[in-house]
Amino acid sequence: MSGNLCSLEALSSSFQVHSKPRETSPLEYEATKPHANHLKFQKFNSLAQSARELSNKAICFHFEKTLLKSPSLFPYFMLVAFEAGGLLRALILFLLSPFICLVGGELGLNIMVFLCFFGIRKEKMRVGTSVLPKFFLEDVGCEGFDVVMRCGKKVGFSDLPRVMVGGFLKDYVSVDVVVARELKVVGGYFVGLMEAKNTNSLDSNLILGEKKSDYQAIGIIGCHNENMHEQLFSHCKEVYLVTEAEKQSWKSLPREKYPEPLIFHDGRLAFKPTQLATLAMFMYMPLGIFLCILRFLSGIFLPHSICTPILAFTGTITTISKPKSSISSTNGEGEKQRGRLYVCNHRTLLDPLYVQLATNKSLTAVTYSLSTVNEKIAPMKTVRLTRDRERDGEKMEKLLSQGDLVVCPEGTTCREPYLLRFSPLFAELTDDIVPVAIDVKVNMFYGTSASGFKCLDPVFHFMNPNPVYSLKFLENLPGSNTCKLGGKSRFEVANYVQNEIGRALDFRCTRLTRKDKYMALAGNDGCLKGSRKVTHA
Repeated sequence: MSGNLCSLEALSSSFQVHSKPRETSPLEYEATKPHANHLKFQKFNSLAQSARELSNKAICFHFEKTLLKSPSLFPYFMLVAFEAGGLLRALILFLLSPFICLVGGELGLNIMVFLCFFGIRKEKMRVGTSVLPKFFLEDVGCEGFDVVMRCGKKVGFSDLPRVMVGGFLKDYVSVDVVVARELKVVGGYFVGLMEAKNTNSLDSNLILGEKKSDYQAIGIIGCHNENMHEQLFSHCKEVYLVTEAEKQSWKSLPREKYPEPLIFHDGRLAFKPTQLATLAMFMYMPLGIFLCILRFLSGIFLPHSICTPILAFTGTITTISKPKSSISSTNGEGEKQRGRLYVCNHRTLLDPLYVQLATNKSLTAVTYSLSTVNEKIAPMKTVRLTRDRERDGEKMEKLLSQGDLVVCPEGTTCREPYLLRFSPLFAELTDDIVPVAIDVKVNMFYGTSASGFKCLDPVFHFMNPNPVYSLKFLENLPGSNTCKLGGKSRFEVANYVQNEIGRALDFRCTRLTRKDKYMALAGNDGCLKGSRKVTHA
């Protein structure tokens, strides 16, 4: 009876293209076959609202139905198409999405898989661990997540390919067994086809463990999941049904409840690419390219007094907060007049440029990595560092003797409200240090990338409709907290500056480094478990 009610509910809420019955679209999580008749369902709300102990329970759950609030698979495939395949592949997927909705069912899902994965090199496919986890976490329903995390052993199954969901379920949900189909690979490249569905290898040991008395299995499933999962749920003494009506009332999982802090993620898209949002992006793209060119040309060729109002007119928002004390120099006694060192956290490659714009004077920026293209078009002097401490120290000493200097001691950008560990090299150079707290808000594209073309970072930033840059100049570092005047170690000074910037931005300080970031986004150790040392700023 419950299965029939779910079928009627799904049928009434589906968008009808023809009067004859059709398969439900994979964009709406629907499948073509009903559950096995012997499964008896209970209401999910009765489990979510109960306070009974579940740590001795093994849970078998459908990932999309139990955790995700969204009724659509399209955004996740669009992320794969755009980030792994490029703009053209994303456009093709978007144009074919009405046809995918029309054919529906397993065929529609296979079409999306083919469009997104065909010809993608397997070893470079890192979207599942570097991009998708952010969007999965933002779509997770608090009610479903709480139930799953209260259970002991976890078995999660998904209609999505394993390469899309495996990393997230293992690293963020602590799933013991992931049941999802693999993608076929030929010559190191995906061919866009999924392996056949097979649960014959599943036995009760996967669900209950070798000591079956230690766990009692429960299941959570959505309407119209396929018969292939009958064997999984045959071990469950209780099976709970999640309806779309229930999920509409779920609350989003707050950041403080994330099982692992989301510090690193990659990709260009800063929004969830639903069908309407993707349409808006493609319609905006020509205007975005025009705005990018206009902003670039004005920033490179025009003086600051003219460039600033043009940037504001085109939608670029810049806020600057500067205390009076930061205007005067505070060099040590007997020290000859030298340049001032501006120390800022790192959000995009444009950070030094905005510091120069805010101070209205020529600065020199030292960087660890900058593409040749960006180096040549930069409207300020840039100097590359070698990551050799002695050589870099000598180079920065020389630059400070010639004028003011701006440095980002994190060594790499971080998008989330966290600060990476500050390299202490800057602390030994001078006592005239001005911390600068920088925050960046974008609404369409990220202007940073770990795996993409870094020369395009400023392009994507300036293509945003309303990019916001906020700079807060803090008080000059007091002499008691410097190396030369205060007798502090370079590590103490670096940590002090990191904490001051973190406090100004309400960011959390970490001990993570540039190496940690690239290890995470390269897929070698996606969640850095055991090494994520996070402290309150």
